Amino acid sequence: MQRGIRAFLEARGHMEVETPYAVPTPGEEVHLHPFHTVRETPQGVPETLFLHTSPEFAMKRIVAATGLPVFQFARVWRNGERSGLHAPEFTMLEWYHPHASLSALMDETEALLKAVLPPALHQPTLNGATTLDLTGPFERLSMQEAFYRHAGLDLLPTEGNVQALAQAAQCTVRTGETWEDLFFRLLLERIEPAIGRTRPTFLTHWPASQAALAKQDPQDPRVALRFELYANGMELANAFEELTDPTEQRARFEADRTSRQTQYPTRPTWPIDEKLLEALPHMPPCSGIALGFDRLVMLACGTPRINDVLWIGV
Repeated sequence: MQRGIRAFLEARGHMEVETPYAVPTPGEEVHLHPFHTVRETPQGVPETLFLHTSPEFAMKRIVAATGLPVFQFARVWRNGERSGLHAPEFTMLEWYHPHASLSALMDETEALLKAVLPPALHQPTLNGATTLDLTGPFERLSMQEAFYRHAGLDLLPTEGNVQALAQAAQCTVRTGETWEDLFFRLLLERIEPAIGRTRPTFLTHWPASQAALAKQDPQDPRVALRFELYANGMELANAFEELTDPTEQRARFEADRTSRQTQYPTRPTWPIDEKLLEALPHMPPCSGIALGFDRLVMLACGTPRINDVLWIGV
């Protein structure tokens, strides 16, 4: 499958790259916890490094320096993750396509999956099995429409107001639960199990508060130019139309750091990636995607457990 993916991306002009795994700044996602290690300088001075949770920051610097479309199969690490779908070490396929819109990236992602997977996949479910059809167009569903359809509520007017969201969802706010916490609980419990069952689904136009490293939609600033791809109720990929404004990105990083230090005060800290922020103004308009390669293999094999497709699990 890796050979097929390489052939597909290289035929479209993407260059394969490699970036360091041990880095000073592993990422800024609030709920991802990196492994850390210590490097000694030639003078014997200890320096803390982290195993990256994604190669995103380094790959964006390459795009900014070259303007080229690039891809990478990277080993990534996320501490504390272990479930049927999660492993602390796994393989991420990331690629970045300069001058491509998010819609064009969805087209490319759909074409890639159709190129490397059989046209019909028999998938296990809690109630037996289902067939995932890859022959037709993948579904494209906005987050707002997904909440209308599968949770029966109008999501965007509630953003930032946890009580309004709970009332609309007819559920109780748990102790200490924020709007973001409840949003993801509803996404996990009501939306994800219902999408991507008979054909893959692109879940698009996320609430602006969940933009991360994505641009806000200039046509509707309530939402971000972000999508996730689901198949058989499983998240396969996360993608952004990339934010290239270093001032806005710094503000988001600072907000994420404050949130992380509040929620996880005993966890290690690290510096902001200043080299990334310096590179962003030189980055062309670009869309990028991170796809869980092991989950793609799970889909191809029809297994619900990531350990079934790892040579040796950690």
